[in-house]
Formats: sequence, C-alpha cells, structure tokens
Amino acid sequence: MASSLSLSQAISSTTPAAAASTVAAVTRLSAVSPPATQLKPFSFSSSSSSCCLSSSNQQHHRLTPCAPLRAVAVDDDIDASSNALLERSVNTIRFLAIDAVEKANSGHPGLPMGCAPLAHILFDEFLRFNPKNPYWFNRDRFLLSAGHGCMLHYALLHLAGYDSVLEDDLKSFRQWGSRTPGHPENFETPGIEVTTGPLGQGIANAVGLALAEKHLAARFNKPDIEIVDHYTYVILGDGCQMEGISNESCSLAGHWGLGKLIAFYDDNHISIDGDTEIAFTEDVNKRFEALGWHVIWVKNGNTSYDEIRAAIKEAKAVKDRPTLIKLTTTIGYGSPNKANSYSVHGSALGAKEVEATRKNLGWFHEPFYVPEDVKKHWSHHIPEGAALEDEWNKKFAEYERKYKDEAAELKLIITGELPAGWEKALPTYTPESPADATRNLSQQNLNALAKVLPGFLGGSADLASSNMTLMKAFGNFQKGTPHERNLRFGVREHGMGGICNGIALHSPGLFPYCATFFVFTDYMRASMRIAALSEAGVIYVMTHDSIGLGEDGPTHQPIEHLASFRAMPNILMLRPADGTETAGAYRVAILNRKRPSVLALSRQKLPQFPGTSVEGVEKGGYTISDNSTGNKPDVILMATGSELEIAARAADDLRNEGKAVRVVSFVSWELFEEQTDAYKESVLPSSVAARVSIEAGSTFGWLKYVGSKGKAIGIDKFGASAPAGRIYKEFGITKEAVIEAAKSLL
Repeated sequence: MASSLSLSQAISSTTPAAAASTVAAVTRLSAVSPPATQLKPFSFSSSSSSCCLSSSNQQHHRLTPCAPLRAVAVDDDIDASSNALLERSVNTIRFLAIDAVEKANSGHPGLPMGCAPLAHILFDEFLRFNPKNPYWFNRDRFLLSAGHGCMLHYALLHLAGYDSVLEDDLKSFRQWGSRTPGHPENFETPGIEVTTGPLGQGIANAVGLALAEKHLAARFNKPDIEIVDHYTYVILGDGCQMEGISNESCSLAGHWGLGKLIAFYDDNHISIDGDTEIAFTEDVNKRFEALGWHVIWVKNGNTSYDEIRAAIKEAKAVKDRPTLIKLTTTIGYGSPNKANSYSVHGSALGAKEVEATRKNLGWFHEPFYVPEDVKKHWSHHIPEGAALEDEWNKKFAEYERKYKDEAAELKLIITGELPAGWEKALPTYTPESPADATRNLSQQNLNALAKVLPGFLGGSADLASSNMTLMKAFGNFQKGTPHERNLRFGVREHGMGGICNGIALHSPGLFPYCATFFVFTDYMRASMRIAALSEAGVIYVMTHDSIGLGEDGPTHQPIEHLASFRAMPNILMLRPADGTETAGAYRVAILNRKRPSVLALSRQKLPQFPGTSVEGVEKGGYTISDNSTGNKPDVILMATGSELEIAARAADDLRNEGKAVRVVSFVSWELFEEQTDAYKESVLPSSVAARVSIEAGSTFGWLKYVGSKGKAIGIDKFGASAPAGRIYKEFGITKEAVIEAAKSLL
C-alpha cells in the first residue's frame, strides 16, 4: 500500500540517473524484443553473491546456490538502517512461514522463502486494501494461484493487521478448526479472495476478477468520477504454468485486454519431482507474448528489490493488456542445504535445517517472532486502509448524488441485494403452452433475468447457438466493448469454469453463468468442484443432457454425469422437465448464492405438464399427479427431466387399469434432502414399497429412493449413435418398461 511510511521512499534511489538504471535493470519483453537466448545472463551486483547462474538450458536461466545463501544489499548508497528494516521485514515473512510449517510438520516452505521479497514490496507498497474490512469493494485483489505456498499469504495478512490471522492462527496452521488451512480457502479466512490449491485455478480466477473489474468500470465509471478502479495481482508457479487451465484463461485475458491484471510468475524451476527440466522447457515469455501479454523478466527475484518495484510500476503503466512479470527466484532461499531443491518444496525443513537457516540469514529469534520495528512499520496499513475506504465512500456518495440510477444498480452488485419483485420477470407456462426443448425454455428465462438483474452475465464455450445462452439485449464483452454482458469463451471449458468462479467471487451481486454440452463438464469438473467448495454461486447451463441428443452418439451422451454431481457436496443438480420447472430452477439458482447450480437441459422437445410448479422445484421432489387417497398409492413413479413425460404416460395407462398411481418429479435430490422428514414422508410414504424410477442416465443412487423392493430404470453403459426415439427404445427407457416394472411390484 503506497504511503508516507512506505519503505519504497526509504530505500529507493531518488536521482533521475539512479531511477533510469533501475528501470534498465528490468528485462522487458514485447512483440519486438529479441529472443530470450539473446538476453544478458543475470549477475549479482555484489561480488559476494552466494548464487550463480545455471546455463544448462538457454531458455531456463536460474539461480542456483553455489555457497550458503545470504541476503544481498540492494545498493551501497542506501541508508543502512532502512535496508536493515527491509531485510528484517522480508525475513519476518520467511520465518513466519518456516516456523508455521515446522510446527505443523506439514506444508510448503519453499515458495514463501523465495517469494518473500516480492510479497513484501507488493503488499507494503502497491496493494490497496483495508485490513479491518477485507470485503471493501474497491480493494485490490491478491491471489496465490500456487496455493500450496499459502503461509506466504497468511504471514502477509498477519503483518498487515487482519483480524483473521492472529499469532495463534499461525501457530495452528493446518490444524483442525484453524483459520489457516493447508491451502487458501476464502470461506475460512477473510482476506483470502478465492480458494486455490489445484494448480492453475487461481490464475483463471484472477482473469475472472479482472474481467469483473473491467466490465464494471466500463459500465459505471464517469468522466468526472472513477468509482471502479482496482487491480488484480496473482502469483503463479511452474505447476500453474503447466496446467492447461492457465493457458486457456490467459489466452482469454490477452484477447480481452485485461490491463489491470498483473501476474507474477515465480520462476524457481522446481516442482515435486525435481528440476522442471525433466518436463517443462518451453519459453514461457514467448508464449505469453503470443497470448497478447506484456512481459517483463526480473532476473534476480531474490534480492533485486528495486527491479521488482520498477517491474510493478511498469506493469501498472500498461493499460491495454495484462502483464506477466517473470521473477527468477530460488525456492527455499536462505536454506543452506535445501534451497533450490524439491525437498524444500513440500515438506518442513526439519529442526537442524531451520537452525542452519536462522544462522545463515542472521535470524536469532524464537519461532513466530516479529521485530518491533517491523510491527510498527506494518501497522500503518490499518489507518491507511480505513482512510482509503473512507475516501472511496465519500466519492461514492458524490457519485450517488450525480448518477442516481447507476449508483442504485452498482449498489445491488456490491451488496448482492436482489431487486424487488425480480422473480416476477420469470416467464410463466401453462399446459397449453407449446412443447419445447428445455434448452430453449432456458433461453427465455435467461433473457428475462438479464433485464432485471444488473449483475447477470455469462456465455458459452463456443456453443451459444446450441446451448441457447445469448442475451439478446446485449452485445459481446470484448476488448473494445467491455460494458457488454455476453462472454465468448471459445472452446475452453476448464478456463471458462475458473473464470466464472472469479467473477462470482468478485461481488455478491454478480451472477455469472456458463454453458456447454452436459458431457463436457468432464473438461471443467475441477473448476466446478472448486466453485462448490468456495461457495461461488455460478450457474451452469448444461444442454444435451442425455441420450436424447441422438445421432452424435456416446461421445456426446452423458451417462454418469447426473450421479457424479449429485455426489458432489454443496452443488445443486437440477433437471427440469418443462417450462415451469425451468423457471423454478433459475429461481433456485439465483437465490442460492453460496452454492453453484447445474441445470441439465434437453435438446428434444418436451410437453408442458399440468402439475408442475415453481414451488415444487424449490422442494426438490414433489407430486405432480396422484389418484390415490390417504397417502396410500399402489405405486410411486419417479422421474426427472425428459423422462417425466414417460412416467406420466405410464401412470395414465396404469390408472386406466384401476391402479392408484403417484407421479413424482425429482428435479433436485439435494433440495429434497433438505426438506423436513414430514414432507419427505408425504411424497414418499414409507408404507409404499412399490416404487419405480426412470431416468436416461446411470441408476447409481436411485436405490435410496426406490428402496430395496423397488426398481430403477436407467442406463448403466455408454449410449449409441441413432435417432433419439430409437435409442430410447433400444435402451428400454420407455412407457412399456415402466408399466412392466410397476406391475411386477404390485
């Protein structure tokens, strides 16, 4: 956070010549820069350097310990006391991480030790935040995509004065009930923006956060008042770079020109299996240039504080594209025997090596010690953060006076409050409404919501015309039109999922949706799981939900997918059967902001039923027709989505034969399980053992509802390529199969 007390003013050179030399020390890469092999190899300014450059790979210069590592002075002319304070602050970050990992005997100390200089400079001199209100809207966002190094982030939150990470929290790192879990979790620790751990997710989230900022700024900023103005910073490592999701999302970031996204690549060349030369030798700089990013290389990320500072300033000056700052660092910096090795990546140093590292870095303090001058320096973030928020609040008050309507919309997005009567915008249907595919009915609901929810935005993975997800009143979000609300993700399902998580976690009133064929959730399942874990209320519009899609065949026909999402915690799996249930599913999705919703929608046309209801959808399972009395039907038929029609027709035939038949629409198992026992008994009376379920998917899980004496009709093998009607007949998903099963139970 920039401030009169910032260490940058105490240790940075102030003469023009010195400033020029600092900027020149940073290697900039752009479309016209020379190849990486022509860049000057790195050398320390100090002849007493304890590191040297490895030239074993021209594209992968690295710092390797040639002697015990020691901190190097930034500049001989810098005031010694200021430099000493800077070093103490950086080492405080290092040793808080070392001590926490050591106490837990579990964790990843290497990244915090290597990234401490960057982290100090970024948090102390550039990041705008309020420690006493971690959710202030216009704060800068910081993410650790390399989430295994989370003790770095916890140490920073502790020093900056966040109430969520006190000394006792550091001491209970990775323990039961701790606010400092083994990877960052936004729902556990205020100050943590997103949940990271699976590598690459964080950088995708960062793209989503930066997209949200650019979108809101384009919609709400005025020539005289810039009310949305914040940066997104993210640290990612070699592992994040290797994961495909990072390339998908960073490709989009470059395409969209997200100029307020700054990513720091911790280029330490070590992963769990050892040196990255065994599997990762591409030129990352050139790749990001090709993706449309501005690229800067800080060759000494260990001790070149001025170069780090200058790189961040340069990145902030680039407005038309995101910036990657590659910092070549030494993992486990300061550890005499484990630095630059995989052994410091994912395990505690061990008591002997901790002691050796303390001696090597001159840190003769007990565990978790924070020097008084470091405490005093970092304490300025509390009043400054409050002042930043207060200044913004005053600006918003002025904005509200001048631009009442825009302010009202922005407030809804900031607070997550829903407009009065918003649900009345959802379309209504009657049994006389024409039959239609639920993907088309979804589009009607989606466009209706776009008119009343200012934070509603989203798109498809290159299938908008098939998923039916375009908002007709809006254009495409692009580099030159960031105020628009249709997001074009291209064929990037995994990146799409991670980006939408970031959008959802930017502000409570942003409602991102994303779409593809249901079977292709396989490509984005990791992002969907993180959405569920991190309480990100993304809406997944998943069409072509069964064998009913027909001729495309088994590669495109989901079988196990309904069951797999029903097994996932904190996610709603909804499969509506008609227009009314589709409207109900969207209402549920909008109201559930702390859990994502998956809407499985049909390609084929379905009729509108007389017994369906929005209220029934909210209960998950409910009776749509019943000719029994006293809650004693002869048989209960259960179905979801397109198979509800089959169950209803089977019921009609059975009733014509004198049977008392109840038909239950099971739109969402999760919602049904949340109902009272009395309600569940009213729908599925325990006295009725004759139960049949029918669903064009795996039968896995249906035993819970049909019981040991019931029958589940479904598909427990892959589909086939043929017209939908023929496939349904061949797989036994028919009225006749339901009737036969029901009669066998009576």
